[in-house]
Amino acid sequence: MDIELRHIHKHFGPVHANNDINVRFNHGRIVGILGENGAGKSTLMKILSGFQPADEGEILIDDQIIDYTGPTAAIANGIGMLQQDPLDVGAFTVLENFIYGGAEGITLKRAQAEADLKQLTARFGFELDPHQPIDNLLIAQRQQLEIIRLLALGVETLILDEPTTGISAEQKDILFNALRRLAHDEGLVVLLVSHKLEDVIDLCDEVVVLRAGELIGEMDMPASDERLTAERIAETKRQLVTMMFGEELEAQSRPQFEIGQAVLVADQLVVHDLRLDMQPISMTARAGEVIGLAGLGGSGQELFMRACARLQRVTSGALSYKGQNILNASYQQLFRRGCVFGADGRLEEGLIAGLTLTEHTALVTDDRLQIDWNAVAKLTASRIERYRVKGRASDNIEQLSGGNQQRVLIGLLPDDPKLLILEQPTRGLDVDSARWIWTQLLERCQQGAAIIFNSSDLEELVTYSDRIFVFYAGRIHEVPDVSGTSIDELGHMIGGEFMSKQAQI
Repeated sequence: MDIELRHIHKHFGPVHANNDINVRFNHGRIVGILGENGAGKSTLMKILSGFQPADEGEILIDDQIIDYTGPTAAIANGIGMLQQDPLDVGAFTVLENFIYGGAEGITLKRAQAEADLKQLTARFGFELDPHQPIDNLLIAQRQQLEIIRLLALGVETLILDEPTTGISAEQKDILFNALRRLAHDEGLVVLLVSHKLEDVIDLCDEVVVLRAGELIGEMDMPASDERLTAERIAETKRQLVTMMFGEELEAQSRPQFEIGQAVLVADQLVVHDLRLDMQPISMTARAGEVIGLAGLGGSGQELFMRACARLQRVTSGALSYKGQNILNASYQQLFRRGCVFGADGRLEEGLIAGLTLTEHTALVTDDRLQIDWNAVAKLTASRIERYRVKGRASDNIEQLSGGNQQRVLIGLLPDDPKLLILEQPTRGLDVDSARWIWTQLLERCQQGAAIIFNSSDLEELVTYSDRIFVFYAGRIHEVPDVSGTSIDELGHMIGGEFMSKQAQI
């Protein structure tokens, strides 16, 4: 199957998200789709996979114009998309999701479905228990299930959106080997949307770069035998960054700040969770310090962070903030004292879909009972300019790209917090946006705030953390020498391979 997009246009109000895009994807190739936040790459992939209609343009499959509406129709035409958060049902088992998501649905016999499932998992080296509830799976396993479900439906063009977020180095290797086999051995088209340039260079045969809704160019990736050369990788990254942003970005370095007194102290803290056996955790976060939490999704770091913000129950142990016991405090009480929690789900917990940027500003004003809308409008305009938000004060928050939503979130933070607890602060952001976010966060750190954050981006953890704690199956280990730990070593650590250089707390 070969795919061609001709003269694709898509508008969202005044924003021209896709502006006359013409591109061809040939079978047997893995193509990276790159661009900064708001460049139009996700919109283009949603159009191709049927999740959004184009305003103008044509989609051709094997040189034939095909007109379809909706993801089900796209799959029927051989095009399927693996979302960043797989579309499965948590209460169902692996087998039930496989059956109900299939073309034959409930008419497929369970015995035959289980045989098909086992055959597909064995074919790609996946490890999936058909009778395991989805809620018990790691994100990598949920991705594997979605891939084999799409393959069972006959998909010949597979689109993946940030598939390496929250998975270990070993899981990424399994995924990439499967994708290489699908493309190079079986002739599928594989399209990878990612901000991780190392992944793109490692996996892709070529890349397509979008900027401000337009197709900037295409570029072949180094041959596989060249990819091991550090100099070749660095040069390729520079070329890609220049294509994405129109200029080469300066190397990012983390300034060091004076470390002050303890802001948050956890002493043998045991977080309550029915599914994960959380072990006692001891950790101190000090003013001016950045603490990074690494681990696969569901390893306990999210539970610990929410417990520190008093959003998760604690079974035993001690927890203090600025010298005072907070085990019986609420998050609202902590917020008034300078502790701010930033949730990973921007539109689920951080922002409110349906509200404008101005209305979000009003929600964090001191007096929400008597709102001075003129003052709020001026403050909103100021923040849009200061935080370089690509959007208008009257726009609903869900109309903005993920990167611009994150800029709004950072703009809503207090100017002088004492503790920032942040889940995935740059998830899904391009290189430039992620650096900009950290510039803002480090300004708060320089003013005396402590930062605790988790991230699936191992380079981000190594770059910005003074200390790193690795979570694995409810246990915690500290990396004793952050500056001497490579990204590859950290990737193996989060998979449970704790090296001799680590000491268990």
